[in-house]
Amino acid sequence: MTTIPVQLGERSYNVITDANLLSRAGELIAPFAPTNRVFIVTDQNVARLHRPALTAALDAAGIKNWTITLPPGEGSKSFAGLEMLTRHLLQAGIDRRDLVVAFGGGVIGDLSGLAAGLVKRGVDFVQIPTTLLAQVDSSVGGKTAIDTPEGKNLIGLIHQPKLVIADLDVLGTLPERELRAGYAEIVKAALIGDAAFFDWCEANAADVLATKPTPLAKAIATAIAFKARIVEADETEKGQRALLNLGHTFAHALEAHSAYDGTLLHGEAVAAGTALAFAFSAELGLCGAEDATRVRKHLESAGFVTDLRELAGAPYDPQKLLALMAADKKSEAGAITLILARGIGQAFAHRAADAEKLAAFLNRETR
Repeated sequence: MTTIPVQLGERSYNVITDANLLSRAGELIAPFAPTNRVFIVTDQNVARLHRPALTAALDAAGIKNWTITLPPGEGSKSFAGLEMLTRHLLQAGIDRRDLVVAFGGGVIGDLSGLAAGLVKRGVDFVQIPTTLLAQVDSSVGGKTAIDTPEGKNLIGLIHQPKLVIADLDVLGTLPERELRAGYAEIVKAALIGDAAFFDWCEANAADVLATKPTPLAKAIATAIAFKARIVEADETEKGQRALLNLGHTFAHALEAHSAYDGTLLHGEAVAAGTALAFAFSAELGLCGAEDATRVRKHLESAGFVTDLRELAGAPYDPQKLLALMAADKKSEAGAITLILARGIGQAFAHRAADAEKLAAFLNRETR
């Protein structure tokens, strides 16, 4: 079992990764359930595949548990989904010392964490992420949010979990497309600040995507540890943590363009957005064209589409994309902030991006 600490003073917690952790969930969660009552929030797909194992482990530990099952998909991460979940928790009689367990992918984790942070002015929660993307990214760091028509993750708060349990075995039930989407967040960590890890990704991506235990475990642990160190340095995203949004300003605009209808998975948008960030960096003379080409070729070799003209959800309107990027939460005084790169492993925040150059770039990329 690998334990990765996230050191945040009184808000510190551990991320635990290993195989067969669901069977141990009761003993792992018990220290954080003082009332011996937990409320599991999951979606229909995860409930069908994995709920029996989780509830059996909780029952074996003598922990009373109730399950709230939501529809799968990004549509649940909305005001309507938040209202439904918070009312279910209240109607079920949740107490301020009870525990919420977010049991699912990024949608469930984001929505459950936000609901836990709001209900009765805050109850504790534990993350049990069931997708690769959620394990390496969204379950760590305490960001919780819902989407609105104006953009992705614009309504939310930072509410740190008490524990993250990343069971490698649950990834075996993921569709290939979902698994690949998670890989986008792994390689993103390398591109932000670990050029040697990118070399490793180039050599081992196929094995990670084939869920071979050793490379998969290494990729997950490396990505989590990388994110944990950045979160420790900048919990509330006043500076360094913004680097974790490499490719995401483009990606969130791509997702919002299709109204979060499931046409484009978050990881697919991140991969395309990361390729765009490197291409735009090269166009501005910030990094070499060879690095941008290397990044694009690696993403495409992993099965991602990086050409916006061929990406799910096309055709994309460049003016609409630009407007959505301007609404991104990193924007300041109406100026767009992008996370760009001076090379592989050298990401930085590029503030007040030239809107005319960005518009011309998007126009070329979408035509």
